[in-house]
Amino acid sequence: MQKIHTISPDKLTFKRVYEILHNGLKLELSDESKGLIVKCRNYLDEKIKNQDAPIYGINTGFGALYNKSISKQDLGKLQENLVKSHACGTGDEVPSEVVKLMLLLKIQSLSYGHSGVHLRTVQRLIDFFNNDVIPIVYQQGSLGASGDLAPLAHMSLPLLGLGAVSFEGKYMDAATVLEKFGWKPLQLNSKEGLALLNGTQFMSAYGVTSLLKIFRLSELADIIAALSLDAFDGRIEPFMDSLHQIRHHKGQIQTAERFRSILKDSELIKRPKEHVQDPYSFRCIPQVHGASKDSVNYVAYVFSNEINAVTDNPTIFPDEDVIVSGGNFHGQPLALALDNLAIAAAEWGSISERRTYQLLHGRRGLPSFLVANPGLNSGFMIPQYTAASIVNQNKQLCTPASVDTIESSQGQEDHVSMGANGATKAYRVVENLERILAIELFNAAQALDFRRPYKTSSFLEEFVAKYRQRVAFVDDDKIMHDEIMKSIQFVREVEFELPDALMEGI
Repeated sequence: MQKIHTISPDKLTFKRVYEILHNGLKLELSDESKGLIVKCRNYLDEKIKNQDAPIYGINTGFGALYNKSISKQDLGKLQENLVKSHACGTGDEVPSEVVKLMLLLKIQSLSYGHSGVHLRTVQRLIDFFNNDVIPIVYQQGSLGASGDLAPLAHMSLPLLGLGAVSFEGKYMDAATVLEKFGWKPLQLNSKEGLALLNGTQFMSAYGVTSLLKIFRLSELADIIAALSLDAFDGRIEPFMDSLHQIRHHKGQIQTAERFRSILKDSELIKRPKEHVQDPYSFRCIPQVHGASKDSVNYVAYVFSNEINAVTDNPTIFPDEDVIVSGGNFHGQPLALALDNLAIAAAEWGSISERRTYQLLHGRRGLPSFLVANPGLNSGFMIPQYTAASIVNQNKQLCTPASVDTIESSQGQEDHVSMGANGATKAYRVVENLERILAIELFNAAQALDFRRPYKTSSFLEEFVAKYRQRVAFVDDDKIMHDEIMKSIQFVREVEFELPDALMEGI
C-alpha cells in the first residue's frame, strides 16, 4: 500500500520533506486543512459580492496597476492573464526534484486558509504531485519579491492546460497530459492566480534541497577530513575538548567531539609525532567546519519557518474580517540565509582542497603526488588542480545576491531581495562542495595505503573498505576523470552511521 503524507497545519520538518520526496509518498489534505481552505474561499466570495471597494489583486490590477479597477465579470480573466503574462522565465530548466518540492511547498502554504483559493485548485496541485506531472520551470526571472513570480507562473501554467510538463521521462504539452488523466483545465476565480504566483516556493525549494544535501555533506566532510588527518600523520591534540570549551562555539565543540570519536581507536593517530604542529587546514578543522555548521543551523532555522508559512498577498483573515495587502512574499530572510549557506559550503570546500594540497607534498613519509614512481607518473597532481578550479568558482558564486536591488513595476516594487539568484547560486556551491570532498577522499584513501601496515580507526577502515570497492588504489597513471566520477558517485550514495556520542542536528 502506498504511504500517504497528510497535509495539515502541523509543522512540516526537513526529515518529513526528505521522506516524502525519497520514499515516494503521496499527498492528501486533512479534513482540517480542507475546512480552512473552504472557509477562506467562502469568506472571500461573500466579501466580493457585498462590497465594491478596491481589494488589491482581487478587483484591481497588479503592481503599479494597483489603481486600475476590474469589473466583477472579469475577475477570473484577470487571474488567468496574470499567470500567462508572468511566465517570463528563461535560462536552464529547474531540476525536476526541485520543481516537485515547489509543488509540495505551495500546497502546504495554501493549506492554512489565508490565500482565498478554491479547494479544487489545491487538489489539482496535489494531483500533479501524486502523479509526477512536473511543470517545466526556468531558473531565471525571479527578483525574490513579489515572491517568485516568473518561476511560479511556469509552475502554474499547466493547471490551466498551458505550458509544458515532464511526465514519464518525456517533455509534453500540459494539455496533452491533462487529457490523458481526464482533468479539465482549471478556470481560475478571483485571487487564485495571485495566490499561486505570490510566494517564496522557488527560493524555498532550492534552499531546502541544498540544506538536505548539506546536512549529509557536513558529516562526510568530517569523516573525509578525519581520514586525511590520519593519512597525513596529523596530531589529535588540537581536538581536545578543553581547548574548544573555552571558546564556547557550539559547532566547534561538536566538531572536535566528532573527530575524537571517529579516531579513538586509530593506530596512526596514536603514533609518536616528529612534528609539533600541523598546518591550519588540519589543526583548525574544528574552528572552520564548526563555523560552517553554526551558519547552516541558522539557515535551517530560517527555512524551517518559511516552509510552514503563508507567503502570498493579499492575505485573508476570515476570523478578523480583514484582507490586508502586506509583504510576506518578500524574500529577504531567505536571501540573507542563502548567501550565508553558499559561503558556509564554500568554506568547507576551501579547507578541503587545502588538505588535498598538503597530502601531495611528499612530506611525512608520503611520496610526491601520492604515487610510488613520480616523474614517470604524474599521479594525483592534477586532481588537486580540479579541486582548486572548483574552489575558485565557488568564490565567484559567493558574491552575495542579497545586497543588490533593482527597482521594478514603475517604482511600486522598489526594493527586492534577489533571493532567487541567491538560491540557484547556493545550490551550485553545494554541488561543487560534493565534488571537492570526493577529490579529497580520492587523495586521502591513496595516502592511507602508503601508511600500511598501520591502520586508522575501525570506523574509517570500514569506510575506506567500502570506497575501495568502487575506487581502486592507483599504481600507475590512468584516466583520473573516471576515478573522480566514481568517487563522486560514492560520496552521493555511501551509507554510514557515525559513532553514537556525536552532535545534535547537523
